[in-house]
Amino acid sequence: CIAKKYSINIIGGSYITEKKGEYFNTCPVFDRKGNLVASYSKMHLYAYYGCDEDKYVKRGDSPVLVDLDGVKYGLTICYDIRFPELAKLMAEAGAQILFYPGAFNMTTGPAHWELTFRSRALDNQVYCVGVAPALNKDASYHSYGHSIIANPWGEVIVQLDEQENMEIAEIDLEEIKKVRTELPLLKNKRSDLYKINLI
Repeated sequence: CIAKKYSINIIGGSYITEKKGEYFNTCPVFDRKGNLVASYSKMHLYAYYGCDEDKYVKRGDSPVLVDLDGVKYGLTICYDIRFPELAKLMAEAGAQILFYPGAFNMTTGPAHWELTFRSRALDNQVYCVGVAPALNKDASYHSYGHSIIANPWGEVIVQLDEQENMEIAEIDLEEIKKVRTELPLLKNKRSDLYKINLI
């Protein structure tokens, strides 16, 4: 196992897993000893532009927060980023970094990839990390690529292009505390009012 060999934590991309004859789009997490310590099955399935995930896999039904060396990561996959409630739920449970392996296509990618990462990071004052496959023009599905990290202020601190590439980036967790002190969104949220009484 690469995680054990190099003594690193690894949050994987996503792959198909099987459980009791049903299939799920799943993101695995390995600790420094190579142990599988968590896995998340995608909750929101994409059904647009001819890609109907629900024909092939089942929806997961459990949000997952994992602690790696004292840092809390919220696990999600691709289309999940379009549902702010999930990101908010994990941020309020203590997530410092939201991790999204994903592959937006060449229509949604240019329009929404950076925008959604900046939005989820800004709204929840966390880091949002998006890891995407490179564009392969010979493949049947064309991934937009553009792996990205957005900080708690909603700024992009790393963004690659559509080519195969890698970049090592440092994430300053103190920035989360700083931003939340200067702009206390979670503290000021009026959860007691977030219901609608129909008349």
